[in-house]
Amino acid sequence: MHIRAATTLGALLLAGAMAACDDTAAPPGDPALQSQSADLPPPSPLVSLAGESVWPFTGSDFAGTRVDPINVAFTGWTDPRDLRAALLMLDGDRSAFTGHPQLGVFADIDCTWKDAMGDAQTAYGAASGWVGSSVQLECGDYDPVRLHLRFFDIGDVTLGGAHFEILVPGTTNHQVVSWEFAEGLLVADIIRTGIGGPLGSSGPINPVPYRSIPGVIYNSLPGELKFLVLASGGVPNWPVPGDVGIGTDGQATILHMAATVDGKPEVARQRLVIQFDQVIPKPFCTSSPFDYLYVNGPVTLRQHVVVTRSGNYHSQFHAVGMLDLQPLTVDLSTGGLVPSGEPYRAHVNEHVKGILTDRVSLASQFVLRAEIPRNGPFRGSLQSTLRVAPGNGSYHSVTVRCDP
Repeated sequence: MHIRAATTLGALLLAGAMAACDDTAAPPGDPALQSQSADLPPPSPLVSLAGESVWPFTGSDFAGTRVDPINVAFTGWTDPRDLRAALLMLDGDRSAFTGHPQLGVFADIDCTWKDAMGDAQTAYGAASGWVGSSVQLECGDYDPVRLHLRFFDIGDVTLGGAHFEILVPGTTNHQVVSWEFAEGLLVADIIRTGIGGPLGSSGPINPVPYRSIPGVIYNSLPGELKFLVLASGGVPNWPVPGDVGIGTDGQATILHMAATVDGKPEVARQRLVIQFDQVIPKPFCTSSPFDYLYVNGPVTLRQHVVVTRSGNYHSQFHAVGMLDLQPLTVDLSTGGLVPSGEPYRAHVNEHVKGILTDRVSLASQFVLRAEIPRNGPFRGSLQSTLRVAPGNGSYHSVTVRCDP
């Protein structure tokens, strides 16, 4: 399987769109404000990993809301900038693993690593407190499939969240289909750097399985991706009636880096246009559980990464779009969706920033989704901010405002 090859998922049903939507919602007509500082009590549970007490998950805030499992940890030379440089120097030739009993599955995969566009996330170490995903990498492409890796620098150890995911057609949302596949390929590539390799395992630290793939998405996967899910501890390679658990052994691989690779000064850019074309549950300002939207229009994604001569890392990712919305509701007599109002528009804007220097580690994200015009029934806006910074500069807030 070539990770860069195009993958056709076919038409996804409404359930797939529902699974991809995880926005904060507010009661009809009620503005909602949620604000958190980073001085909340430590998340639970904390486990021992590579000699550090850590939370074995990534998060989207400071309240211990679980997102992805931590499935790799780096010891030795662990600066995420050096880890990035080591992976970016690799080519796509993994043929040396042909015949290897554990890693041979990656021998015909030819993706290469580059900086990734993705949401900012949080992680926690008892010694460091909350840290953010300043550096993100991908092997493959944002569309259609990739391995996505986030680094979290907690001091003497760097934590990693690695997963293999697909882009849900007609959206800007990804669906994770395997933790183990991404973890294994990362281990193979660390061996290929010549300066690192696996040191051991954490023992059980995460639930088994962890999260799930909606059945409508799983059933639309090509056979080779269904086989990948099966090999990662999922279900057999045939249609299923419900959701499929994402298999994992619940353990993190500990990787030791015996040396470092100096990154070179560079400027890297990416630009991608995604055509949003999907029915989704109305994400906020709803009048009933039966409110849906048909969303159509382009979203432009841009990333700009700079590594300075002194080794400072700066990354910015923007996603901007003006979308057409058609309100829909469920016809209770037929179970189908029918128009429930006049079309209108929405502006979406997301800005993710990552900075990592010898003195500063920062990850931040701003998201705005505003329905236009606002002077309509059950219309409004959602704004969220996440900032993970040194000192007292960390906070998270979500504000939803609705027109009654």
